[in-house]
Amino acid sequence: MLYPELFRSLERARWSLEDDVPWASFDPAALSDEQALTVKMNAITEWSALPATEMFLRDNRHDSDFSAFMSIWFYEEQKHALVLMEYLRRFRPDLVPTEDELHAVRFEFDPAPALETLALHFCGEIRLTQWYRRAAEWHTEPVLKHVYGLISQDEGRHGGAYLRYMRQALERHGDAARAAFAKLGVLMASSGRSGKPLHPTNLHVNQQLFPRDTVQSRLPDPGWLDRWLDGQIRFDVACERRVVRTMLRSLSALLGESFETVRDLNRYRKSLAGASAPPASSAALPA
Repeated sequence: MLYPELFRSLERARWSLEDDVPWASFDPAALSDEQALTVKMNAITEWSALPATEMFLRDNRHDSDFSAFMSIWFYEEQKHALVLMEYLRRFRPDLVPTEDELHAVRFEFDPAPALETLALHFCGEIRLTQWYRRAAEWHTEPVLKHVYGLISQDEGRHGGAYLRYMRQALERHGDAARAAFAKLGVLMASSGRSGKPLHPTNLHVNQQLFPRDTVQSRLPDPGWLDRWLDGQIRFDVACERRVVRTMLRSLSALLGESFETVRDLNRYRKSLAGASAPPASSAALPA
């Protein structure tokens, strides 16, 4: 089981809302209305760890080890929402999310294969690590810069924990896990081609609620994410390349292959699909 070790390692790295955030360093002149509004949207987005955790527990009833790890992940993700809301409570109380705004992003996700969902969230944590790192650079208010730095580091550690569970899944499920991880890796690393970086919060997850079946679509301002990425933190092509390189490097180490490009990973995915295809009947074989 990985949970006991992950608990200890993440406990050692855990920061305190009261002691590790330099609240007294707040500079009101360095906080714009535009920046404060992004804090509200990030807080609501982080709150969506609640329905994600409900999904994980439902779809991983067979895996008590991973389900126990959810107690850590859920706690730390909800603390991200909490620290952002605490920042607003102290310095911009007019922007604190309402309970209704928070509850709007709690909706049921359709069941999905557990291995694919695990890989999806691993890739999502890699992307969030970089998004929040850029947010820390973009913000000018010193307390907020520090808060986004703390959150970014947490997301990086969460990605590492998910990678541990992916390695465990390879040992347990072999080629089924390889195929699932390669499939989701291609999907998540190909987002640059579509012009829209993919993350669990902007994927469609409940067919019956379409088009309001993404976390982003249920925010007070559904168009916020694109503006935040493109016009504010400026998560440009170079930033996205760093995300893709990290994904490919991690999957290379995990799968024992060398993926320099998404095309390499896609070839690997196709080779797994070909290897698992049923053999042709004798009548179709050449003489």
